[in-house]
Amino acid sequence: MDLGLASVHCVVTGASSGIGRGVAVALAAEGALVTILGRSEHALAETAAQVEASGTPPLAIISCDLAGHGGADRAVEAIAASSRPVQVLINNAGGGRPYNLDTPLDSHEWDEAFQLNFTAVRRLTEHVLPAMRRARWGRIITVTGSLALQRMNAATPAKAAITSWCRALSIQVARDGVTVNCVAPGRIKSVQTMERLFPTEEARKQEIERNIPIGRFGEPEEIASVIAFLASKRAGYVSGAMIPVDGSLIRLDLK
Repeated sequence: MDLGLASVHCVVTGASSGIGRGVAVALAAEGALVTILGRSEHALAETAAQVEASGTPPLAIISCDLAGHGGADRAVEAIAASSRPVQVLINNAGGGRPYNLDTPLDSHEWDEAFQLNFTAVRRLTEHVLPAMRRARWGRIITVTGSLALQRMNAATPAKAAITSWCRALSIQVARDGVTVNCVAPGRIKSVQTMERLFPTEEARKQEIERNIPIGRFGEPEEIASVIAFLASKRAGYVSGAMIPVDGSLIRLDLK
């Protein structure tokens, strides 16, 4: 199936590894021109090599921490320096801040969680939207997550907020040919999932048995395929959606 992404300029945040890297490679394989953004220059170089092997070299490589003060502004400036308008924005950068009532987060940690998971997404989206609306075509896709967990995490309310904001935005720009969607991944094989959340085989086995009916963790490529479709011309009637890609994850029974 031709997704019609040849020469389409796509920006992927959080592209250093995991889902973001998988998305960048999948889009390049469809002929897209990809700008990749992430915190680690070394990891971005590895992503760039895979992107080039799959399609063409990245249009731009932007090293930037969206969780840091002024990070979103620096990203906007770097993206604006490109000679091509952004036609597809993949807001993938994000991160969790787990906590409990015995070890509450301070104001700085809460602010950082909202900066990364809400404010940076809004800032980048508002930057690229005017050109998309003028062109009467564009795609905004935001990687979110589960909106209701038993465990406390500062990222969860931030992701709920950005999901709500994206839904309202999708209505505002629908007649401009711009679609806005969210994708909610489940347990996808990534550094955060495999080394931080479930660092042992036993922990992974328990998580699968308790909460993942499909019986395994997902691959970054499985998320990337859904996002590539949403970015394509073939997905022009899909907007305002929040699409889970999670192996039928039992969202309200996470231990």
